[in-house]
Amino acid sequence: MIEFNRPYLSGKELTYIQEAVENRWISGNGPYTKRCQSFFEQRYGFNKCLLTSSCTDALEMAAILFKLKPGDEVIFPSFTFVSTVNAFLLRGVKAVFADSYADHPNIDPQEIRALVTSKTKAIVVVHYGGAACDMEEIAKIAKEHQLLLVEDAAHAIDSFYKGKPLGSFGHVSTFSFHETKNIICGEGGMLVVNDKKLEQRAEIIWEKGTNRTAFYRGEVDKYGWVDIGSSFLPSDVTAAFLMAQLECIDEIQTMRKSIVSRYHEALSPLTEKGAIEPIKPGKFATENGHLFAMVLPNEATRKSLIVHLREKNIFPAFHYQSLHKSAFFISQHDGRNLPNADKFSDGLLRLPVHCGITSGNVDEICQHIIAFFDGK
Repeated sequence: MIEFNRPYLSGKELTYIQEAVENRWISGNGPYTKRCQSFFEQRYGFNKCLLTSSCTDALEMAAILFKLKPGDEVIFPSFTFVSTVNAFLLRGVKAVFADSYADHPNIDPQEIRALVTSKTKAIVVVHYGGAACDMEEIAKIAKEHQLLLVEDAAHAIDSFYKGKPLGSFGHVSTFSFHETKNIICGEGGMLVVNDKKLEQRAEIIWEKGTNRTAFYRGEVDKYGWVDIGSSFLPSDVTAAFLMAQLECIDEIQTMRKSIVSRYHEALSPLTEKGAIEPIKPGKFATENGHLFAMVLPNEATRKSLIVHLREKNIFPAFHYQSLHKSAFFISQHDGRNLPNADKFSDGLLRLPVHCGITSGNVDEICQHIIAFFDGK
């Protein structure tokens, strides 16, 4: 069986977890939490990093941090996971959905520009598959209209746009370390605060609305409740697992990018014939090996191919369904057609990408896909 995902273990996870337990600091904001946060700040130049229990938690922190209120509008891509939007709806905002590019699931900046109104307060972009959105154009729109900017970089660890790391463009950004991501800790995430004016309050929100972290640093003589917040910190045991992964990031990235590259090469005959449309990063974006995805002509073809591969013990997966058409949101949508988001919802298929896959596995998968289109 070739699973869609298999968690990669570096070999040091249990060692570090044992050390965390022996340190007798297994709650949040312990030694391993600080090491992980410092790793990102030093490697990528992020201003302030705060580990969270999930990327969803990091998004919810962002919504609180921005002081959004009922009636405020926030622009999102329709083709994304529900957490991207749900985190902000919890603050009572109105979600306004933008379409994707015709050839890539990322949000189209021109769609954003057309949707800005006097009520718009923020833009949330998603770097689908780790491929950068056009951050130069999107940042320009945000600056012109004085809008807050969030990067949902759940897929985008170690990915870049014009040489600058994703996660460093927005006022804040969020990352995921879920089991299906490149770097994992089971469940986990991170908020990156690039705007220094938001840094202190972000730390308070992170610590349940208290200034406890400042107290631990000796900046106040006691801590108390000073703002709203919640329990967003992960256990230091979780951070210990994550640290073992981060120490192997270059090795992990090399393996995953090699797998994705082999898919592109092996399926190139189908690409040239127009049978499939592989998703590739844009001109100024980089490939970070998060996924290999291709777009099929229609939903029926996708269903048939999934059945064909599962009969061979190969387990692909499709991805998001357009949020503007979801059962929860459809009655709130303004009725605009978003054909590109629907195209990816109906036709996008992801193939297995993880460090347990061999080049032989990739070749086998591709041979079965080619045979499917040849009618064999």
